[in-house]
Amino acid sequence: MTIAAILEGKGRDIVSIASTSTVAEAVALLAARRIGAVPVLDNGQVVGIFSERDVIHCIEREGAIGLELPVARVMTAPAITVGPEETVLGALALMTRRRIRHLPVIDGQAVVGFISIGDLVKYRIDRIESEAEAMRAYIQTA
Repeated sequence: MTIAAILEGKGRDIVSIASTSTVAEAVALLAARRIGAVPVLDNGQVVGIFSERDVIHCIEREGAIGLELPVARVMTAPAITVGPEETVLGALALMTRRRIRHLPVIDGQAVVGFISIGDLVKYRIDRIESEAEAMRAYIQTA
């Protein structure tokens, strides 16, 4: 199964923020949307990812004044990305290897989605449960 299939199931809406936005604006966006990270876009291109971890590191380094900094100063960059043709297992392996939890999905030059490790784990669990149900049904009819 590919990342494109995951996006078909969860949708392709992308919540993003500009690198010139302040950390306080980014925190407000994360809180309002109840999400843990957003891609940082400039002119439609992914230039980084801003996550809860970036907030923690910023506040630890800068104190409360860090909330006034531009996202570009505290985001994780460059962003590691995947294409829609990437397999779910390939994306999970990449996330595990790089110790990241979010991946922008890029098709050509366009951002077409944003996935989290939670999206991929949910897909894997759903697949396993579906296979187990099919096996139970097969056993009951045999």
